[in-house]
Order: sequence, then C-alpha cells, then structure tokens
Amino acid sequence: MLELSFTAADVAYTRFAFSPLWEVVASVLVLKGELGHDIHTRWTAQAAGRLDGFDWHLLGDLVVPRARVIPGFVCPPPTSPLPDLDAELATLRVTPRDQIVGELAAIPAITTEPPDAAALADVIREYWDRALAPFWPRIQTLLEADVQYRARRLTTGGASALFADLNPAVRWEDDRLRIDHPRLSARRGLRGKGLLLVPSAFAWPRVFSITVPGWQPTLRYPPRGVAELWSPRKVTPSRALVGVFGTTRARLLAELDNPASTKDLAQRTGLTPGGVNQHLTALKEAGLVSSHRVGRFVLYARTAVAETLLRT
Repeated sequence: MLELSFTAADVAYTRFAFSPLWEVVASVLVLKGELGHDIHTRWTAQAAGRLDGFDWHLLGDLVVPRARVIPGFVCPPPTSPLPDLDAELATLRVTPRDQIVGELAAIPAITTEPPDAAALADVIREYWDRALAPFWPRIQTLLEADVQYRARRLTTGGASALFADLNPAVRWEDDRLRIDHPRLSARRGLRGKGLLLVPSAFAWPRVFSITVPGWQPTLRYPPRGVAELWSPRKVTPSRALVGVFGTTRARLLAELDNPASTKDLAQRTGLTPGGVNQHLTALKEAGLVSSHRVGRFVLYARTAVAETLLRT
C-alpha cells in the first residue's frame, strides 16, 4: 500500500498532463504481454507488423515486465501539460551519463549495459513513428475526454470526487490518497508539489506512481473508455459535413478509422491512387489528416480536429 498525504498546497497544485514518451514505454509493456493485451489486440497486431525488421532492443531492454520500477530517465514526468514527443526526447538526450548508470545499477531486473541517451532517443523516435504516431490523434482524443471529465469532477466535488472513480486501486480517505501497490508499502508526502495526473491509454489495468524525491510526484492511470479505444467505429459523415467537404473527401475521412495507405484507400473506395492522393493532400493542408512514413509506406490518419468533426 502506498499512502500519499496532501496539504492544502498539494491539492491546489494537483494538475493534469499528457506524456507521449510514457505511452511509448507503456506500449512496450503491452507488446511484452504485461499490460492490457486483451483490449489492445487490434493495436498490437498492427504495431507488430510495423515494427518488423526494426531493432528496438535499446528501448525494450530497459522496459522489463514485472520489474519493480521503470528507470526514471527513460520517461520522466512531463514538465508541461501538453508536451510533444520531441520536447520529451530533448530532455532524455541531455540526461547525464552518471544518472543513467546510477539508476540502472539500482534495478537488478535490468541487466543491459547503460545506453547512450541520444541513441536511445533515436530508437524511441523510430518506434513512435512506426507504432504510435499514426494512432496518436485517436489516443489523444480519449485522453482529452478523460481530463475534461476529471476536471469537472475536481471543480464540483473536490479531491474526493476526482479520485472516487479513477481506478479500483486508488481511493481518497482523510486527505490521503491510498494506492494498492503490489511491490511497495510506504507513506509519503508530496512536498508541496501537488500530484501530476497523467491519463495513459496503455497503462490499463494498472496505475503507475512516481513519489521518490527528485521527481515531480506523478500518478499514471487508465482513462475512462479505454476498453473501447480500438473498437471498430467507422462513422457515416453527416449531411452537413458532406456539404462542406464533398462526398469523396468526407468518405475518405470516414474510412480512416485506422491509419491507411493511399493504396488501401483506393481499393476500398474505387478511386484511383492519384485521386486519393489529391484529396488527402487537400485534407492534410486543412489540418484534418496527418501522414506518417512507416518503412516504404506512408500511412494517413485522422487528426483530432477531424475526430471532433465526425462526432458532430
């Protein structure tokens, strides 16, 4: 059991943030079978294929299933509410060598040699581009919805309402947050820094905490609705959306329920690859589609803006 005590300042400084870098680490645990494999099977099937032929052992060797901790330098708490991966990797790249050596020496489950920080960051970037970037708008939409929900809970009911349905392992009692922790029994204060809450699609069903001195106290938890993240949800564009974008472009947006290549979309829609590419270029310029190179292919995905439009 981990028990965190809150002062008035800690409650005031409790806040939310996203962390693409943490999603990378948690997704590795999914691929290794420790986390959420049942609800992420659609993603793992696609990610495994896109990672085929890519040597990501520098990352994989540092994320060990059933280890008591994950090295802090691999995924430190984000320092801004909405960091992009490049910002988080910039922090990783300048990690002092002695910090990396010291952290790994304290984790017996990790037997690999301390990696070069810049080389590790390069591997993480390639892993992200192949396995996560095409899906990030979909994941980010889920995370944003959870933050909006929990911010309302905090505003209307305080800390007790915020934590009441966050996770079965978490409960708020007498100005303390109690977390069922399989490998830790401790009582700790937040040192006036508050608690950083980071919703994480790939953390399910667990929560992950950082409470040791030197780091921002952080709780990573699965967001509401994560079980439906990969459920098929192809949508029919509204008449209003068709009226604005035209039938073909609206249909292409609807077809991008999962990232797809120009060839895939041409086969599904009956359009020529050149025609599909022309429409995708226009949608990309409008901020509705993003593109991600994976090996020899370019995959297209809906952006968060497009996800919002298709839900209206």
